[in-house]
Amino acid sequence: MFEKEMEGLRKNGLLREVRDRAGRQGPSIFVDGKNLVNFSSNDYLGLAANSALIEAAAAAAQKCGAGAGAARLLSGGSGLHGELERKAASFTGCDAALLFNSGYHANTGSIPALAGPDCTIFSDELNHASIIDGCRLSRARTVIYRHADPAHLEELLVSERPKSERALVVTESVFSMDGGIAPLDRILDLSARHGASLYVDDAHALGVLGEGKGSLAHFGLDRENKKRNSKTSEPAVMQMCTFSKALGSYGAFVAAPKEIIDWLRNTARTFIFSTALPPSVVGASLAAMDILDSGEGRSLVEKLRANIEAIHEGLAAAGLEGFSALLSPIVPVLLGGVEETMNASRRLLEAGFYVPAIRPPTVKRPRLRLQVTAAHCGVDIGALLAALKSMKIPS
Repeated sequence: MFEKEMEGLRKNGLLREVRDRAGRQGPSIFVDGKNLVNFSSNDYLGLAANSALIEAAAAAAQKCGAGAGAARLLSGGSGLHGELERKAASFTGCDAALLFNSGYHANTGSIPALAGPDCTIFSDELNHASIIDGCRLSRARTVIYRHADPAHLEELLVSERPKSERALVVTESVFSMDGGIAPLDRILDLSARHGASLYVDDAHALGVLGEGKGSLAHFGLDRENKKRNSKTSEPAVMQMCTFSKALGSYGAFVAAPKEIIDWLRNTARTFIFSTALPPSVVGASLAAMDILDSGEGRSLVEKLRANIEAIHEGLAAAGLEGFSALLSPIVPVLLGGVEETMNASRRLLEAGFYVPAIRPPTVKRPRLRLQVTAAHCGVDIGALLAALKSMKIPS
């Protein structure tokens, strides 16, 4: 049916294949019978194989069953679901939170519920596909501003904001393909001045920035946000976080003022019409949040930060400096073209490193996306840097 299209993907080096690992997620994984050092994981704090999460998942399944059996608004929720929402809200300093089955579900459900034909959305040009799809589903007028460019956002707010009754600014905090960090302090200021609500996708920031609390805490905006959201007449700030990355589990939540969460509970279609998260997943997420809110969690965040600094310093010393923010665990190394990127990934695989190539249409320019975690040791990072240097990959 799609023979011609598939042949085109093959010819252009864009055909994707699934390569499943054997065993647990971690700093090293087994793929195709080979033990590889893994630099392609969102498991930033190394919690995916943590014994406390595994035990909590098993205990929750024993208590509440394997599956939820229904949507939350029917009989699918358990006391564990409500407990996780309260814990997520408290940890991020928000009034309330609502669970979703994934970050993609959260964005494609929340953005259409928050925006509509009477709203203009201002979206960063490099926002994740789930945000793009959420904007499309909303039927709102969507205006794209240049990546992480507050000056351009301000121009558009001045010219386009008066055309709609409501406005919503949407941005990732840590961008998933480039690793850059959005200037949220300036974006929040502009949003407030122009009467726009702000929706922040914190998928790659929770457990990473702000001592683990995410991007708003990193910029000191969590306190400002609480003060602002206490005035119900003002536009709101919403923080979407996932459990599937630094927290090592699965699912997502949106944290916001109570009136916003009440609205999402009643209007977000991906929440209303989806079977609730399995109890085992919720149990693992509760255990992960307990760790993150403890001394152990703070130590893991500090270890991650040290590893991030080490890989940036090593890349710079090897003349391979990545262009992501220095606090980001996502470190892309840009290459000339698809074939060169695929060859580099293949050579790293042969050297014992798992670093899949990132190609169009995911990104415009092919790259190796290095992802560092707290579970990596200095030997892992040093060996990767040595392998990259020996391959003479240009920056």
